[in-house]
Amino acid sequence: MSNHAVSRRTFSQFLGASALLAAVPPIVRAASPTTEVRLNANENPFGPSPAAMRAMTEALSLAPRYPDAQEEGLVADLAHVHGVNVDQILLGIGSSDLLRLASSAFLGPGRTAVMADPTFEIIALHGGAWGATIRRVPLTATYAHDLEKMDGGNLVYICNPNNPTATITPKAAMRAFLDRTPASTIVVVDEAYHHYATSSDYESVIPFVATHPNLVVVRTFSKIYALAGLRCGYAVAQKALIEKLQGQQQFNVSNIMALVAARASVTDTRHAAAAQKQNSDTKAWLSKELGNMSLTHLPSEANFMMIDLGTDVGPVNKAMREKNVHVGRRFPAMPQHMRITIGTPEEMRRFTTALREVIG
Repeated sequence: MSNHAVSRRTFSQFLGASALLAAVPPIVRAASPTTEVRLNANENPFGPSPAAMRAMTEALSLAPRYPDAQEEGLVADLAHVHGVNVDQILLGIGSSDLLRLASSAFLGPGRTAVMADPTFEIIALHGGAWGATIRRVPLTATYAHDLEKMDGGNLVYICNPNNPTATITPKAAMRAFLDRTPASTIVVVDEAYHHYATSSDYESVIPFVATHPNLVVVRTFSKIYALAGLRCGYAVAQKALIEKLQGQQQFNVSNIMALVAARASVTDTRHAAAAQKQNSDTKAWLSKELGNMSLTHLPSEANFMMIDLGTDVGPVNKAMREKNVHVGRRFPAMPQHMRITIGTPEEMRRFTTALREVIG
């Protein structure tokens, strides 16, 4: 019997062991060899909450109306979840939009943004466009933010868990950094992948908003809630910072479908837990498959993984695309690491099959 056949059976057995997995309705059909497999955007392929799907269907009749009431409702829901006031929540058209607002509000000529290298680039792109200096600090040997070297900017951006590495910056280091950073420095913490993190050394910093007037925390509904196509996110900060962000904003979330889906998703904690478990189980399976190929990867606390290929990933990525399997782009700071989104079981089988064929 081939190794491939054994791995398929083993994968099916571990899937069947989890009753929670049945609660996640897959929205991606089984991939045939001619079907494009998208593993390059850190999307959640397992689909939105059934409650969110029902909410969107029922909201079709609300399309003639402006979404003010639903915006207010989502803000109130999020304020309740996080134990803050409604004036400490700002909705945005995805978390990237909120990071753009932060760049506009707090950066410009003569100002400096400090960020890791590599990390998510929106702050650098927009801050640079506004004339700010971008100072990049390499990650530590454990792929955490090197916070000891990230002092001194007007804005510090921390993506935790980090994209593209899927690694975390430990909670003790985060607490110490927040405590020593002067109020004149805005700290923007991007928690897009918060719900996937399972390490005991990770924590959200939203509770620290109460005691840190310079802290902005950004979240999204694109990842665990699988609403990437609807573009909905939010920021949590003290009122003064929210007002500064809001001053740069024309609209927050103008799509009523996104609003009702987000409200339903927040309350469906069982679905989020099931999606998180399926992600963790699939990563465990993929880790074993990579081990069988003598490949290693960074510890992942997100819905994607960085695989060390030991060679430049550019040609490998191209060869994978020719097999209709799309993986993450080449990151200059880590040219030998391939970022791979955790997809459906069938997508991951397609990925491992294609990777074996490409690397030999």
